Amino acid sequence: MEIKGTVVMVTGANGGIGQALVKAFIEQGAGKIYAAARDTSALASLVQLGQGRVVPVQLDILNGGQIARIAGECADVEILVNNAGINRGLWFLAPAGADAARDEMEVNFFGTLAMCRAFAPVMAHRGSGIIANVCSILGLVNMPANGTYCASKAAGHSLLQALRGELAPKNLRVVGIYPGPVDTRLTAGLEIPKASPEGVAQAIVEGLAAEAEDIFPDEMSRQAHAMMLQDPKLAEREFGKMVPA
Repeated sequence: MEIKGTVVMVTGANGGIGQALVKAFIEQGAGKIYAAARDTSALASLVQLGQGRVVPVQLDILNGGQIARIAGECADVEILVNNAGINRGLWFLAPAGADAARDEMEVNFFGTLAMCRAFAPVMAHRGSGIIANVCSILGLVNMPANGTYCASKAAGHSLLQALRGELAPKNLRVVGIYPGPVDTRLTAGLEIPKASPEGVAQAIVEGLAAEAEDIFPDEMSRQAHAMMLQDPKLAEREFGKMVPA
């Protein structure tokens, strides 16, 4: 599909991947980009860069009333990128593991679900649209040291699979995005190889333009996915070695 001239919404636009996505859509000529974040003051540089094409939107994806209002005000959205998410960085049996799991499920699953439920009818009424959910390679295999986050992203993976079936008859496309570790605030302090937000964002936009159903936007995610396809149990064992210190 042609990105040029399209109307896009990116949630979590104040984060590393979110900011990079807005910039990538600007570079590809998107006609309007709704940059959504809880704190719109962090979007000033993006608005300036967009030269009239970036519209800041105050949005908390846990606020149902706010989501409903935004879906009405931004009914021209053609591509919705559900990027907003959190990562508490804990394992299931950590002292605060249960609380972390609840927090991550609220944002990464229920928040994303709420956005899909609000925008799918708007797109269906128009007769076309794309919902692209930023999941994670850890939505396909669990890394115990970060187990609660992985579980929330696994729920997100299941969500987008179900939405594909539900929305295909309405001519809506659902895209899964599965990055590996990216150099953002969510991975600060982790001494592991990380992809750049800019490279990941560019691969995501290129994947959307190529009408890919699943996008693995960095080398680690592509390698991990290949391992899962070749030997799922080997992938489980390899990731299972990454346990809390």
